[in-house]
Amino acid sequence: MDAVLVVVADDEVLLREGLASVLQANGFDVVGQAGDARELLAAVRATRPALAVVDIRMPPGFSLEGLEAARTIRAEQPEVAILLLSAHVEVDHALELLDAGAGVGYLLKSRVTDVDEFIEAARRVAAGGSVVDPSLIQELVGRRRRKDPLAALSHREGEVLALMAEGRSNAGIAKRLWVTEGTVEKHVKSILGKLGIRHDEDDHRRVLAVMTYLDSV
Repeated sequence: MDAVLVVVADDEVLLREGLASVLQANGFDVVGQAGDARELLAAVRATRPALAVVDIRMPPGFSLEGLEAARTIRAEQPEVAILLLSAHVEVDHALELLDAGAGVGYLLKSRVTDVDEFIEAARRVAAGGSVVDPSLIQELVGRRRRKDPLAALSHREGEVLALMAEGRSNAGIAKRLWVTEGTVEKHVKSILGKLGIRHDEDDHRRVLAVMTYLDSV
């Protein structure tokens, strides 16, 4: 089989040379290296590689130059697979490019110290697959939990709110859950407090609580 052509872009010379050496030793053909976004685009346009390994943040501004270059590569040569590297979890930026389709991966730089894992990721992305760093998944799960207004509710409070959404009164909820109406009233008060629905709301508080529930399921 022909070796997979690769361009490696990172402003840290030692890391870039190390990645190139590891790739070369594992059957890839490193046809270009770049220290900034301009050099990356020039190398990709000149060599038309199968894979570009790109640091998200590069000179001159160390903001999102690498990501911007990756977007340009994707627009000009959609057949080029892209493996993004980052020193930190960049959820929104990573997801933007991952949404662009197949042949895209995202790894933290700390992950590339495991040579076998890095090479496996490079091969998978070059073959049209996707690779997502586990840290990104953890951040996404954590973000979802932080944004979910129902996450603060207990299991029983969740049951009460679900029955409220069915239009049941406190008495009806109490009958369904085999508890007293007073217990249901306490749960409802706790639910409204945890959802941040104040006493001075113009709208009916139970309706607001139900709307929050429906928006989250």
